[in-house]
Amino acid sequence: MESLVLKITDLEAGYVTKGGDFKAVDRVSFNLKKGEFLGIAGESGCGKSTLAYAILNLLEDNGKIFSGSIHFKEKDLVQLSEKELTQIRWRDISMVFQSAMNALNPVLTIEDQLVDVILAHHKKLAPKKAVERAAEMLELVDITADRLKAYPHQLSGGMKQRVMIAMALMLEPEIIIMDEPTTALDVVVQRTIIEKIADLRNIFNFSVIFITHDLSLLVEISDTLAIMYSGEIIEYGPADQVYSAPIHPYTKGLMDSFPPLTGELIEFGGIAGKPPDFLKLPSGCRFHPRCSKKMPICVSTVPDFEEIKTDHSASCFLSKPGSNQPTTDLK
Repeated sequence: MESLVLKITDLEAGYVTKGGDFKAVDRVSFNLKKGEFLGIAGESGCGKSTLAYAILNLLEDNGKIFSGSIHFKEKDLVQLSEKELTQIRWRDISMVFQSAMNALNPVLTIEDQLVDVILAHHKKLAPKKAVERAAEMLELVDITADRLKAYPHQLSGGMKQRVMIAMALMLEPEIIIMDEPTTALDVVVQRTIIEKIADLRNIFNFSVIFITHDLSLLVEISDTLAIMYSGEIIEYGPADQVYSAPIHPYTKGLMDSFPPLTGELIEFGGIAGKPPDFLKLPSGCRFHPRCSKKMPICVSTVPDFEEIKTDHSASCFLSKPGSNQPTTDLK
């Protein structure tokens, strides 16, 4: 857990559009240790997936990394050529995409797709050995080897997602990025997949970046939590601390968005308003138009992202001395 496998510093990435360039990832920095499970949570449209794709430079044609660095094994991935990145993708850093239904090729068997991953990096490996490896990985995610001959449409949604996890593990990478891997799955299958990821991490000791809008999925399995809002990480720290004592009002709003299993019945109101337009960001704290605890300083000044407790950082004026200023009413 002590050795660093990924170091992201002041990463800015986004999209070039006719309306102007905007940063869906804005000055994001974090470290990932070997074997660490980092959960990144936030509402849809906050920049989580753009961050995931930027790490492997898989952004769409109008996507762009504007500045910053992504260091892996002393190499800055931002500076590497496409050929160099191709050698790192899947071998060292792999990805489980958001929708397995779209990520798997519908006209190829599961065997063809798994074997292709192996042979792309081990061209001299005998095809028979590659098939054996594919069968072994399917067994690890609780899918029988006879399913190698199946096509994606012959598998359930949960099985397809597990095939994607097997594909990501095929070359035993050091880091696996999971972009909302349980989206569109029922809660029972979600739980099964989360538990399987935890078991496989114990076996292979890989690091995980798990991205989701559902914070309730992360609180048990994550070592560290990062909360994103409007392209920025606004809170970061040990999962138990962020869960038990959130600093930022947005984090608390996310925590209050899923009901407890025990206790009295309470009414949930959610977080007021909607995320800001990246091309028309508000002044000061980006969350202030939606924050019920905003102060005058929040409207005019951008809060620094700094350590509030040990290893627990946030960007919020409420955590600073003198934060008992009167709040302003939301309009």
